[in-house]
Amino acid sequence: MTTLHYIFDPLCGWCYGAAPLLEAARTVPGLTVALHGGGMLAGSNRRMVTPQWRSYVMPHDHRIAELTGQPFGKPYFEGLLRDTTAVMDSEPPITAALAAEALAGRGLDMTHRIQRAHYEEGRRIADVPVLRELAAEIGLSPEAFDAEYARQAGTPTQQHIAASRQWLDRVGGQGFPTFALEDADGRLGVIDIGPWLGQPERWAQALAQHVGAPAPADEADGPVCGLDGCA
Repeated sequence: MTTLHYIFDPLCGWCYGAAPLLEAARTVPGLTVALHGGGMLAGSNRRMVTPQWRSYVMPHDHRIAELTGQPFGKPYFEGLLRDTTAVMDSEPPITAALAAEALAGRGLDMTHRIQRAHYEEGRRIADVPVLRELAAEIGLSPEAFDAEYARQAGTPTQQHIAASRQWLDRVGGQGFPTFALEDADGRLGVIDIGPWLGQPERWAQALAQHVGAPAPADEADGPVCGLDGCA
């Protein structure tokens, strides 16, 4: 079995830009996807929305949209990014993804729904009631989600984030997103996704060539968000 390790953050714009590549990867026979949430804006890095933050992220978001075709909604640009009471915190949505994965193997579905809620709909994805609504929208029982979210919150999520940072160091990634293929013998190779952004079908074809083969020897130098924010 070949595993595609996806080291990401739900508040990373380039990770949102790469979401179609993840959907395409799921169609590749013999390939599994492992999620590693990196906690870019978790803990001491969490921040409030400010006019300065809006001015900082918007040029990057427009570039991501141009290169990937991913939509950024008016409720995000003119709503959430003008709401100075909103908190940017990666930990709650990572907890939600872990809960969805533990409940039904739906971590990637939950991650993608969270990304759309943030970047298209301008919803507060650090708020647990919003995450509960999103879990219901992908078909999870709200009661079961609440219970699993409580189990995953706090220390388990923080341990997951720490382990994800270790994965990033292990594969030599420079930030989020980082993609690494692991072959059946445990050999790892990082994939530069830059050439594949906006081309999910070609990406899936390229991935299929690596299934059952030695891990690639590429170096990741595509666009990424840093460990503490996007640039």
